[in-house]
Amino acid sequence: MGVRTFIEGWPVYRQLTGADPLGRGAAAMSARSDQLAPRTADADRVAKSVCPYCAVGCGQRVYVKDEAVVQIEGDPDSPISRGRLCPKGSASKQLVTGPHRETTVRYRAPYATEWTELDLDTAIEMVADRVLDARAKGWQDIDHRGNKVRRTLGIASLGGATLDNEENYLIKKLFTALGAIQIENQARI
Repeated sequence: MGVRTFIEGWPVYRQLTGADPLGRGAAAMSARSDQLAPRTADADRVAKSVCPYCAVGCGQRVYVKDEAVVQIEGDPDSPISRGRLCPKGSASKQLVTGPHRETTVRYRAPYATEWTELDLDTAIEMVADRVLDARAKGWQDIDHRGNKVRRTLGIASLGGATLDNEENYLIKKLFTALGAIQIENQARI
């Protein structure tokens, strides 16, 4: 390759001598960059989410292909973060897809000395059974004055600060429907 060919292939030369003086188009393109496409280009769908790390609640777009997360980016429609993510939020794809992600639950039965591993479906069923049991055991139809109250003091909810308003609304509706009266959100405390 001669010096002239090298210089003509140099992006700065193409920028200064071509029709792209600001270097935002063809002057900045190389053969390799011309072939590149965004990682999100072939995603099947995009789900909106909230970053799980802190109490700010930055919006995220989760790109899914073949039911697997392929990319997580900031959501420019989010009024909180306007598409920006901190370093932890930017790396949250690893939280979802990393090889160290826990896919089982460690459980120690009452009075047991050893832990056992449970799959997530079994663990969720156990939580649901215990919520319903605590609800039933703490149920009150009438209070000590004879007033009809139809409530339970057996369960309560404390929501996390990373939940958005819609999630807090749904949690409030769920626990109210279960009869709980102690419902609070960490963001308000």
